[in-house]
Amino acid sequence: MLAVLLNQKVPALGVFRTLFYLPAILPAVAATLLFVWLLNPDFGIVNYVIRSLFGTSGLIPLGWNGPDWLGDPKWVIPSFTLISLWGFGGPMLIYLSALQGVPTQLYEAAIIDGAGRIKRFWHITIPMISPVILFTFITGIIGSFQVFTQAWVVNGGTGAPDYWSMFYVLYLFLNAFRRYRMGTAAAQAWLLFLVILALTILFLWASRRFVYYETSEGGRF
Repeated sequence: MLAVLLNQKVPALGVFRTLFYLPAILPAVAATLLFVWLLNPDFGIVNYVIRSLFGTSGLIPLGWNGPDWLGDPKWVIPSFTLISLWGFGGPMLIYLSALQGVPTQLYEAAIIDGAGRIKRFWHITIPMISPVILFTFITGIIGSFQVFTQAWVVNGGTGAPDYWSMFYVLYLFLNAFRRYRMGTAAAQAWLLFLVILALTILFLWASRRFVYYETSEGGRF
């Protein structure tokens, strides 16, 4: 949706595209340390804003001072999800490129036929960029199995709190280079490879009914 917004003709469009893409080129360690500071329950900016708005003496006094983002088991996974969203600039750029490759004559024909914005988006934009959606979906699934840097920077590989941040690749790394259980780590790496391979094949097979290619018929490979 952000790529759709950045594909509109508005003033200073290049500036907006640059600003939204810039976080993607920041080192993962630096971005994670930034979020550790932002999400600090005591002096972090996020909880400061929450306290100012919804705290006991806030604008809307609900008595909510904000959670312990990286220390509460209920909030640690949403916190890592928020940290990972910081790098959305890469996929956004791919979607933006795909949107600009949609033939304009399709939109012109749809407008002549009386199709509104929602119908044009659903019946033209989505099918035409469906290969890119498939690509980013599969790469996103693969990336979700390989979370390491954020967890290592946040808690040093301890998995705190209560092992809720002990992601698979982090556990694999600890077995290999902290506990020197190379056999176990190798088995984990092969299992990770097989799971990712199986999911990729499954999604590619299922996509035959949903992904449209200009050289194919009926949306199939």
